[in-house]
Amino acid sequence: MGPIRDKKLAEYDLAVIGAGPAGSAAAITAARLGAKVALIERGTFPRQKVCGEFVSAESLDLLSELLSESKQHLLHDAIRISRARIHLDGQDIRTEITPPAASIARLDLDAALWQSAQEAGVRVYSKCTVQSISGDGPFKVSGAAETFHASSVINATGRWSNLNSGDAEYSGDKWIGLKAHYEEPQAEPVVALYFFNGGYCGVQPVDLLGTPQSRRVNVAAMVNSNVATTLPKIFTLHPALLKRSSAWRELGKAVATSPLVFRQPECVSGNILRVGDAAGFVDPFVGDGISLALRSGSLAARSLNLFFNRRATLSDVIARYRHEYNLTLAPVFANSSQLRRLLNIPRSLRAPLLFVVNRTPRIARWVVRKTR
Repeated sequence: MGPIRDKKLAEYDLAVIGAGPAGSAAAITAARLGAKVALIERGTFPRQKVCGEFVSAESLDLLSELLSESKQHLLHDAIRISRARIHLDGQDIRTEITPPAASIARLDLDAALWQSAQEAGVRVYSKCTVQSISGDGPFKVSGAAETFHASSVINATGRWSNLNSGDAEYSGDKWIGLKAHYEEPQAEPVVALYFFNGGYCGVQPVDLLGTPQSRRVNVAAMVNSNVATTLPKIFTLHPALLKRSSAWRELGKAVATSPLVFRQPECVSGNILRVGDAAGFVDPFVGDGISLALRSGSLAARSLNLFFNRRATLSDVIARYRHEYNLTLAPVFANSSQLRRLLNIPRSLRAPLLFVVNRTPRIARWVVRKTR
């Protein structure tokens, strides 16, 4: 079922705005529960996104449930990441990732979820930018060419959009995200994090569907714009990264996003549920962004099921979603924030902590678990 263009007014149980992992997870889950769902996306697929392309183990079963039968190979063929290396202050900290994570390119992941949504019965609308939402249930969702009437709305538009204009305005240092794929002669199944003053860069192997395995690595960085604005410049900020990148060949243009702002997650706005980065942006180095997107999208849709079946009011459902989100997902933000503060303490104070972590593998594994 392709995008619909001939109907200017539609009635839906749920309108999901934004078709990244969070929005698609919400749409698929709701449709399979029997709801009539519209999934509204301003762009098209496939598309590149700034992303570490790391899918942590706790969400792999959920991803398998969300993908249609025709897209299961995306997960089955994914590279498994079972080790991590953290390069910080001249130390090389190594730890296991148990159970292993999966490395899946966003070009493939977003397109597969979009197709899976269609196969689940979701009505999909691409190249449709939502300009406004009115009402508090039911809602009127207005785009440039289409208008949707829905009993409920999920906002999956990401960190910055016109629909989130009520959020606190950005101020302070400007952090940007950059990402590109490179060819590397010998790419190991390891996620490596290179920290430097003003940011970090993550590297892990990744494959693209439909192309021969090409020893491809995904390189994603978060950096203060006063320090660097391009990946080649970022490579010069860490000696080990500079040495490693000297053998790389770029496979396609880099993409960027900004500004990256950290705040307490807000999973509800009025009577609209928020999922993924629209609810909150987690520190990228913990590698849980895709997992949080999938889990929050599915949680929002499952919470709304009581409303769809007239067993609860929209207000009751929103309270239930907020409670479950804060109980199961919000702790990841708190733990990652604590890690970020530790990374920002003076190097002289950080050194003894890193020494202990490097000599005590179980502590490193504990840190990894705390961000899951």
